[in-house]
Amino acid sequence: MSTSVIPEIRSLSFWRVVDVPFETCVAAFDSWLPTMNGGELRIGGSRLLGPMEHDRELGMRRIQVRLARGAMYPTLRMRLEIDRWSSSSTALELIPDRLVRPTADYFRAGRLLLDSLTRSLPQHPEASVTSSIAS
Repeated sequence: MSTSVIPEIRSLSFWRVVDVPFETCVAAFDSWLPTMNGGELRIGGSRLLGPMEHDRELGMRRIQVRLARGAMYPTLRMRLEIDRWSSSSTALELIPDRLVRPTADYFRAGRLLLDSLTRSLPQHPEASVTSSIAS
């Protein structure tokens, strides 16, 4: 009996659920990609490469990513999947295209990229706060 110590590709992915409706999230990515460097959005050393792909069967969107892991490593090919989580939330998952060495630089870069993207998404004001201020 042997056990594998090699991680699966999906176990090396990063994901976030954001409180932004799917359509709003997709519109934000659509607006960022075509206007930045011919369909490329740079965040730190990482790059999101347009155009966004639409998986009609699943309804999700995909964007090719080149993740910068630091000066010692070449960029890593990944994909960002954008999918509906609920009527008011969207799931973002950053998935490597191949098996990678799970270094501290890799995890830091993946988290940093997703954190930067989620902070850049449009935020919706709370309806209860708005109505209580108006009262």
